Amino acid sequence: MNEDIKKILVSKEQIQKRVQELGKQLTKDYAGKKVVMVVLLKGAAHFATDLSEAMDIPVRMEFMVVSSYGNSTQTSGCMIIRLDIQDNIAGKDVLLVDDIIDSGMTFANIKKMLQAKHPASIKTVALCDKKARRTNGFNADYSGFQIPDEFVVGYGLDYAGEYRNLPYIGILKPSVYARA
Repeated sequence: MNEDIKKILVSKEQIQKRVQELGKQLTKDYAGKKVVMVVLLKGAAHFATDLSEAMDIPVRMEFMVVSSYGNSTQTSGCMIIRLDIQDNIAGKDVLLVDDIIDSGMTFANIKKMLQAKHPASIKTVALCDKKARRTNGFNADYSGFQIPDEFVVGYGLDYAGEYRNLPYIGILKPSVYARA
């Protein structure tokens, strides 16, 4: 699997350090609030678990399964919701967590959908921020790492369902997805 990686962008140690920093910031910003972390699966599972452990406040977790990539390296622009949240988020502070903000379309669409459920607030958290691909001007409220316009995998990020279990974030060799 490692032979498919062109370059490691963010090491396991860098990820752990940044997740702890984000956890401390969120603990401070959300002290005394009823926080519901809405995790976009499958990609954000690793990040959300570590982030929630780094937060020193009570956090409820809800999950959504949303797809816009399929087996491609670029978003299709068409978002499919396969699983929606189950709990009532009205009056609660929502942290919408994803592995990457790319075009910004997923965050913008999900945030709009969640606003219809009347939370007290909604903020977004992304592990990786690929600003070069932004098409709608949407920015995450909290982000871990600014990354270049490369296709990345690891720490939850995948290509066609694979590579999520890498402990780092790396650039996938184009030869890997060219075979598809």
